[in-house]
Amino acid sequence: MKARLTAKGAATRERIVEGAAEEIRERGAAETTLDDIRARTATSKSQIFHYFPGGKEELLLAVARHEAGRVLSDQQPHLGALTSWQAWHDWRDAVVERYRRQGQRCPLGTLTSQLNPATPGAQAVTRELLASWQAQITTGIRVMQEQREISPGLDADRAAAALLAGIQGGVSILMSTGSLTHLEAALDLGIERLLEAPAPQPAPASAPEPAPAPPAR
Repeated sequence: MKARLTAKGAATRERIVEGAAEEIRERGAAETTLDDIRARTATSKSQIFHYFPGGKEELLLAVARHEAGRVLSDQQPHLGALTSWQAWHDWRDAVVERYRRQGQRCPLGTLTSQLNPATPGAQAVTRELLASWQAQITTGIRVMQEQREISPGLDADRAAAALLAGIQGGVSILMSTGSLTHLEAALDLGIERLLEAPAPQPAPASAPEPAPAPPAR
């Protein structure tokens, strides 16, 4: 069990992770050495191994978690507040802009490819990222269902999964070709399908009950 870090220790560890992330974005995970990270973060070898006893493998895992967090934070505040159609379109623009800035090099993908699959948590990084991402999209769909903007019959979690799958496919094509076209199409059509899902219609007013017949004479 790891000892709890002091506030100063936690800040130092975070500085190392952020510096390593910057170095890896510039050089790539395979080309970045611990000496490169030490030079960028002005830390000693003993400090690196104090916070990351497993060496580069453990540090790469920490950087992967950091990059996964950035994927979601770059979409805020829109992703966490999908409560109107304008919010959905603002989120769409934030996602496209995030990947426009990133370009063809994906730090998270590069990192996870460098990690040993047997490393504890290596596979969990992407799994946790996608689960959190999908959960927030699902929440937005359910809010819109409560507001009677989307049909309550739509499976919110399944619709969110499809939208996220489209985003991931668009990002994969971006990394291969440098084109954002497929990512934009996946987002636009995914949101359009939510918009076109029939909203519930108000129940027709019930006809007034007929007046009782007059008593027979």
